[in-house]
Amino acid sequence: MMAPRKAKLAGLLTGAALLLAACAGQGPGFGEQAAAPVPPPGTAVGQGQVKAALILPLSAQGNAGLVAQSMKNAAELALAEFNAPDIQLLVKDDGGTSLGAQQAAQQAIAEGAEIILGPLFAQSVQAVGQIARPRGVPVIAFSTDASVAARGIYLLSFLPESDIARMVGYAFANGKRSFAALVQDNAYGSVVEAALKEIVSRRGGRIVALERYDLDRDRMAARIKVVAQAAAQADAIFIADGADTVPTVAQMLVASGVNTKRTQLIGTGLWDDPRIFGDAALAGGWFPAPDVAGFQSFTNRYRQRYGQDPVRTATLSYDATALVAALVKTQGLQRFSEEVLTNPSGFAGIDGVFRFRSDGTNERGLSVMRVTPSGPQAISPPPKSFSPSSSGT
Repeated sequence: MMAPRKAKLAGLLTGAALLLAACAGQGPGFGEQAAAPVPPPGTAVGQGQVKAALILPLSAQGNAGLVAQSMKNAAELALAEFNAPDIQLLVKDDGGTSLGAQQAAQQAIAEGAEIILGPLFAQSVQAVGQIARPRGVPVIAFSTDASVAARGIYLLSFLPESDIARMVGYAFANGKRSFAALVQDNAYGSVVEAALKEIVSRRGGRIVALERYDLDRDRMAARIKVVAQAAAQADAIFIADGADTVPTVAQMLVASGVNTKRTQLIGTGLWDDPRIFGDAALAGGWFPAPDVAGFQSFTNRYRQRYGQDPVRTATLSYDATALVAALVKTQGLQRFSEEVLTNPSGFAGIDGVFRFRSDGTNERGLSVMRVTPSGPQAISPPPKSFSPSSSGT
């Protein structure tokens, strides 16, 4: 009897406009803010019987605090748009620190929270997990660092691993079997390198060269030359970095003799940036991205309510809140069980379908885009649903 219930759940979440977005691979996850004062007790939104906590770095300095406020707004928007949700959202400020997140989780659970949404930074997610897991309280967090995912600690963000899975799958479907790669020598690069090696090997492909570079131009040029020399054996070259660096890397590849008309350039979600589209060396490159229509609709609704645009990660908290509301409405006392949260049919979101794996990571339905001078062009649409055996491709 579980299959019909899962199908009903997936359909209801779609109908209830459960939407999802995230900064593709750019969200917080590989660090956290410096120490901050002990957070205040927090506030509550809604009058429902089921309590859920939302933990964000609301008082953190700089961009983190601005992001947190936008995500809080988005959660409130979700409650306003959902039809009479029977939930009360306990909003907690972690100050951008792991200690603050731990204290916020303790407060929330003491106040009766059955599930925790957030926090934002990887170390804060670990701290919350240490409090929540022994008490059987699941966490839906917003970090992009998959190393903090675990059973009962689910990540809703866009993960680099999802980008690589989508792009390797698309490349294989289009006859690409051998790859070279350039990744920056940082935490993001480490994640991409591990995912690329694992997924290419599992599919029976090969990596002919993989070089890590730092931002010293001479050392970067040396690493790029190694990949350029191997490019004749590669069907495609991954450049896993953001718009600050990718154009320079691509230009150096071309200067080193790589014919990007023959050897396909492939990026990650970090390529979704206007600076990428205007670079001739990257024209025709492929990268993964969520469908933009859902986020545009969300932005319009957010702007009407708050008079400004949301941050790109704001829909993480919107969707987490909407998911909680939908599960409370449809799943009874099993609403936050592992079986329900890891439903293989997944859930529908702003940026497409997503589902949680039992290890806490997620899988997302992504589009494949082509770089053109006029902006990104969709060349492969996102899946509309998951089959139970699909694996991110």
